[in-house]
Amino acid sequence: MKYLGRFIGSILLAGFATSPALAQEAFDPAITDVANSGDTAWILTSTALVLLMTLPGLALFYGGLVRSKNFLSVLIQCMAVAGICSVLWVVVGYTIAFGQVSNGYLGNGINWMFGNLGNVREGTTIPESSFAMFQMTFAVITPALMIGAWVERARFAWVIAFCALWLLVVYAPVTHWVWGGGWLSEMGVLDFAGGIVVHTTAGVSALVVAIMLGRRSGWPKTLMLPHSPALTVAGAGLLWVGWFGFNGGSALTATDDASAAIINTHIAASTAALMWILIEKFKVGKPTAVGVATGAIAGLATITPAAGYVGPGASILIGASAGLVCFFAVGLVKNGFKIDDSLDVFAVHGVGGILGSLMLALFVSEGLGGIGYAGDMAFGSQFVAQMIGVGAVAIWSAVATAILGFGISFILPMRVSEDDERDGLDISSHGERAWDLD
Repeated sequence: MKYLGRFIGSILLAGFATSPALAQEAFDPAITDVANSGDTAWILTSTALVLLMTLPGLALFYGGLVRSKNFLSVLIQCMAVAGICSVLWVVVGYTIAFGQVSNGYLGNGINWMFGNLGNVREGTTIPESSFAMFQMTFAVITPALMIGAWVERARFAWVIAFCALWLLVVYAPVTHWVWGGGWLSEMGVLDFAGGIVVHTTAGVSALVVAIMLGRRSGWPKTLMLPHSPALTVAGAGLLWVGWFGFNGGSALTATDDASAAIINTHIAASTAALMWILIEKFKVGKPTAVGVATGAIAGLATITPAAGYVGPGASILIGASAGLVCFFAVGLVKNGFKIDDSLDVFAVHGVGGILGSLMLALFVSEGLGGIGYAGDMAFGSQFVAQMIGVGAVAIWSAVATAILGFGISFILPMRVSEDDERDGLDISSHGERAWDLD
């Protein structure tokens, strides 16, 4: 009842939070005033790798999946979202997420404008400025993931306003709850690199926005095939490589914690990609480029919460589960519920992140190759904690997204006109074409 009360309180307070206790803590170094140059260099490298995931990785992955008349609009949205979220992270996002813990819901305001950053982030061996920049790239890619749900029909101004407010109302508070020493962290919820913080928030919110916006004109009767599977595969490759920084960097140290996370990341992605095209072979007769790319991303999203906590054997099982579950989730969302989540953000990222967050409760066991349960936790208590974490974050993401989406739409309409949608967003919204086909 104590935690239920806290969760209800978080809903009422908009649930902001943060703290010195880190979500991505696979190791617990002694507090020091001197940064370790090797660890710092690795985090700076990981920062670049995670930014590469958004620009150009995610932009190309999503861009190849839309029709050619909307390709530029996807790239522009990814870059603009990266810009606005980076600025807001410096101004206020970081202190909401990682400012000193006060009430368990929001960090205090000590780090507005990246002020009062320590020489070394408490609990790590890296400068706090490096930590803050690394976390900025997570704050960039999380709202950018949602772009796949509203491609080809959302109004550009609405997209930017929504992502900006969503960062502050959903992402930063949830980050505090789980990674900043907030109330979910106190419960023992585990999330190594973002299965809950990144993929559950973005996946659930994307589904809500897709429902609010409605279907693309002509969908599902009109085939809307990807205009460039080659670009999608290229984008997936960049995401795959960048994910080594996403998960490996979340160890916050250049040790075997990072290498173990990278090994698990790669193996899960490989297994999920193979599982996806195997299912395609049986269901549609041929493995596809888009299928192998999507399968790899599903595996990457699913291993993310567990990457530093489980062993390679578990990562194979998690990857196989990702390929199987996410494949059928895509069909369920589109064919079962008739929701036009255009690029399968919920089915791949949301379902994958939730699946991995729950599976880690089992595979974190030392007997199964994991790092072992903390304190008096066991499978049952850890699974309950993971369930509460996933459920609380999913509910908050859905409620806040609906309120933000409708609220902003009173000032900035959510959707372009039918004529603009028919002409394509490249021309109607931006006055440019991606390809000169004349």
